[in-house]
Amino acid sequence: MSEYVLYNAPQSTCSQRVRYVLHAKGGTFEEHKLDLFKGDQLKPDYLAINPNGLVPALVHRGASVIDSSVIMEYLEDILGDVAPLRPRDPLKVARMRAMMRYIDEVPTPAVRVPSYNLAFLPHYQAMTEEEFLAVCESKPLRREFLMKMGRTGFPQSEMDEALVRLQRGIDRMARWLSESGGPWLIGKEMTLADVAIMPVIVRMDDINLGRLWGGSPEIAAWLDRIRATEAFPKTYYHGSLLTEKYPHLQALKTAAA
Repeated sequence: MSEYVLYNAPQSTCSQRVRYVLHAKGGTFEEHKLDLFKGDQLKPDYLAINPNGLVPALVHRGASVIDSSVIMEYLEDILGDVAPLRPRDPLKVARMRAMMRYIDEVPTPAVRVPSYNLAFLPHYQAMTEEEFLAVCESKPLRREFLMKMGRTGFPQSEMDEALVRLQRGIDRMARWLSESGGPWLIGKEMTLADVAIMPVIVRMDDINLGRLWGGSPEIAAWLDRIRATEAFPKTYYHGSLLTEKYPHLQALKTAAA
């Protein structure tokens, strides 16, 4: 068994963050891909690793580390000399962490709403009401979110609110890039803050929400830049994008192009 074992899901935005850091560090790791709609994350063996029933989880030398932001910081703590993703200046570290908190609070949860409505809802619609409620109860950190969605999807008011929050996130990101002088959020070097927001921007682009940065070309340039990194294609292997799994989303994207 490898020193590092990652339990994750290809399309999980939080999983994508951790995969990127692992690949950026250049180390080998054993990857276990969980099928979230088959309930792999709710099986006793996995709950023993992550009692929250969420992905990702990293097992390092037999000890589990959970929550994507925590895992990224942990990897930086133990592998900080390899492709550093944290500044040396304590003030810049504080700024990076403040960015990460904002990313986790505003755009990351917001992008789940259109993601679930556009891609994941059919899975829940195929369930009986009893099955759906059982799934909700089995996910302590996502229960209220799923209950709001229900088996008919989030109402337009929820979608509108999510888009407003995503726009705020985009505007804040554009401001960060302007203040730092780029090309990354903190300045000349990529940090964990860039990795934290990466899956949000990639997901938005994938589900036709790239228009939200139409007035901010620096966001498009940032996306091109991170896509050009060596770790990106390893992180986003085939099946990681929603349009690669759900043909109707690809059709919508093609039609919008």
